[in-house]
Amino acid sequence: MSIPKVSIEQVKAARALLRWSQNDLAKASGVSIPTIKRLEASTGPLGGRADTVDAIRQALEAAGIDFIPENGGGAGVRTRR
Repeated sequence: MSIPKVSIEQVKAARALLRWSQNDLAKASGVSIPTIKRLEASTGPLGGRADTVDAIRQALEAAGIDFIPENGGGAGVRTRR
């Protein structure tokens, strides 16, 4: 099973739901703040090295975020209960 791509917009929405700053995401993921800022300055799919993308996604999921894939209604995020 392949993991659906995550977009920059989903990362920003996830941070908003968690009330995390870019610094909080950097600490939780182990990704540098300049890298987080550079990635979030663009739009579209979360780019960068595969290990960077995985670290960001895993940090947000560990904090309780579920990524919702594109299913005709648009990709999104939600918090787990």
